[in-house]
Amino acid sequence: MDNLLGLLRIHVKRGINLAVRDMNTSDPYAVVKLGRQKFKTRVVPKDVNPVWNEDLTLSISDPNLPIKLTIYDHDTFSKDDKMGEADFDIKDFVEAMRMNILGLPEGTVLARVSPSRQNCLADESCISWTEGKVSQHMILRLKNVERGEVEISLHWIDLPGSKGL
Repeated sequence: MDNLLGLLRIHVKRGINLAVRDMNTSDPYAVVKLGRQKFKTRVVPKDVNPVWNEDLTLSISDPNLPIKLTIYDHDTFSKDDKMGEADFDIKDFVEAMRMNILGLPEGTVLARVSPSRQNCLADESCISWTEGKVSQHMILRLKNVERGEVEISLHWIDLPGSKGL
């Protein structure tokens, strides 16, 4: 843990138009994985547009590793069905964190990340200075599934005693 840079809080806001995996709906939950760390949201029953509004916090040692978000449909009697996944990286976010940003006006956009083949962004993602900290809002298009997007935002938490950025 000596090389811990800090914590990344991932606010998993909501799913948009997720795939149907049960009769005519799904019981979705999100799982976020980085290395051996794995966290999940609660299950939202019978909703293909679930609102989780949950924070999942990862310890970050290597900002170059991609983070994987997977959506599952909770099933009571069988294995949960996968409802798509999205990888995202935090390289641009960490770059923005390293800028000298003191004294910037509220809401200043530090960087924009455009959707590309290399990422799962459904729309342009802005990294901005909000409430005295850097945050990034993104809508991820799920892959390996017929449809669905997940809205998340990233926030950095500096840890006392960590290496920091």
